[in-house]
Amino acid sequence: MPKSRRDKEISLTQVKKKTREHKDNIISEIQDAVDKYQNVFVYSIDAMRSTKMTEIRQHFKTNSRFFFGKNNVMAVALGRDSATEKADGLHKVSQLLKGQCGLMFTNEDVKSIKKYFKDFSDSDYARAGQEVDQDISLPEGPLPQFPFSVEPQLRKLGLPTKLEKGNVELIQDFEVCKAGDKLTPEQAKILKLLDQKLSTFRVNLVAHWNAKKGLTLY
Repeated sequence: MPKSRRDKEISLTQVKKKTREHKDNIISEIQDAVDKYQNVFVYSIDAMRSTKMTEIRQHFKTNSRFFFGKNNVMAVALGRDSATEKADGLHKVSQLLKGQCGLMFTNEDVKSIKKYFKDFSDSDYARAGQEVDQDISLPEGPLPQFPFSVEPQLRKLGLPTKLEKGNVELIQDFEVCKAGDKLTPEQAKILKLLDQKLSTFRVNLVAHWNAKKGLTLY
């Protein structure tokens, strides 16, 4: 009798080993960075966009190193308490690693770092699940921004539309979203079609650590 494909055994040893090695590499790289760079910043991110983070990394590529995510791994690398910390006071940095955040190791001037991130922001379309802070609604009547070919898509997304002599029209007022809403996939798509950018990518500096000055909270 032929062996069932369902009975095929798959070894997970290699996957586990790779994951463990990856974590060990991150820990090693962070600890090396503690020795190499004078300043450590803890940062959080609003409306994460990988392309914008790549832009920031490129801007500071000659004198900085960024780590993002894997809070537990970063905390282990820095030290969770005074007995295990890599340098004096770093366990206090570990305690700040909560939520979507990261570490920036740098030899750049602290004032220029603060100014750069204060000035750096970028508007983008909000994604599903994101909370918005604006009310957006459409009044009954023509929607001249849309070609007639888009009308079926609008109806599929929940808009009460019709074609009137080749023009897209709303047959009644329609509320797209309210401040405080966590967007559904349909709301996010509608806002994008309306070219409404309700999301802003921004890096927020949470704290700064220096071997001589210790930890400063922002």
